[in-house]
Amino acid sequence: MNKKRNTMEYLKSFYIKDYLIMALAIFIYTIGLTGFIMPNQVVSGGLAGAALLLNYATGINVSSTIFVVNVLLLIVAFRPLGKKFVINTIIGAGMLTVGVRLGEVYLKPYFLANPPVHDPFIAIVLGGIFMGVALGMVYSVNGSTGGVDIIGFLVTKYFKIRISRILLYVDVLIVLSSIFILKGYTIEKMVLGLILLPVMYQAVDVIMNGAKQAIQVIILSKKYEEIATHINTELKRGCTVVDGIGWYTKNSQKVIIVFARRGEGTAIFRLINSIDPDAFVTRANVEAVYGKGFEKFN
Repeated sequence: MNKKRNTMEYLKSFYIKDYLIMALAIFIYTIGLTGFIMPNQVVSGGLAGAALLLNYATGINVSSTIFVVNVLLLIVAFRPLGKKFVINTIIGAGMLTVGVRLGEVYLKPYFLANPPVHDPFIAIVLGGIFMGVALGMVYSVNGSTGGVDIIGFLVTKYFKIRISRILLYVDVLIVLSSIFILKGYTIEKMVLGLILLPVMYQAVDVIMNGAKQAIQVIILSKKYEEIATHINTELKRGCTVVDGIGWYTKNSQKVIIVFARRGEGTAIFRLINSIDPDAFVTRANVEAVYGKGFEKFN
C-alpha cells in the first residue's frame, strides 16, 4: 500500500509542471492561429479548422465553437474513455478556449494592423510551426486539447483503425471542404491549408520525437571484444554482448547491441570499419531511449 501511495505521489508531482507546459503551449498555439492563420483567412485541420470554417462563413467566434463542440464530445466520451482522460481533456480544452478567445480579441486585431510578414505562404508556414510546436508540447505531457482527438480515441476504441490515420483523413476533409462551403474561397487558399497540415505534423513530430530519437546498432564481428571495448572507452557508450548462432553455419556468434544518439552513428561506423571492415552491421532508428545517458523518465 505504501509503495502504491509513493508511486501516486511521485506521478502527481509532475502535474503542475505538465499544466504549466500546456499553458505555454496554448499561448504559442494562439499566436499561430489568431496571429498568422486567421488574418490570412486559411482553414487548418482539426476542430480549429472546423471552427474557422464556421467563423469565415457566419462570423461565429472560433473559441465559442471550440467550447461547444468539446462539451458535446466530452459528454459522449465520458463513459467509454474514462474519467482521467476526460479531466485531462477538460483542462486542455478549457485552456485552449480561453487562449483562443483572448487571441481573437487582442492578437488578431494587432496582427491585422501590424502583420509580421506580408507573404501569405510565409505566414501560413510560420502559423503551422507555432501550432505544431504547441500541439507537440501538449502531447508530450500526455495532454489533449479535445476536438478530433476525442473522436479519434472513440473510433479506435471500437474499430481497428490507427488514430493517426483518422486524424489525417479528418484534417484533409475539413480543408478540402472549405472550397465548397465558403463563398468566394479560392483554390490558392485551400492549397495553403493543405500545405499547413504537413508543416504542423512535422513540427509536432520534431517536438515529440526529434530530440529523443536514437539509433540501435547491431554488430556481428569476430573482433567483438575489441569493438565493444573501444565503444566503451572511446565513444563513452555502453553496449551489450549476447550469444547468437549463425543458423546456416550453426556456428556460435557474439552479437553487440549498441544504443546511441543519431549524431553518434558516424563515429560508431568509423570505429567498426577501422577494427573489422568485414563486420556485419545493421542500424535502425529508435524513437526514444530512456535511462542513463539518454532521456529522463519525465
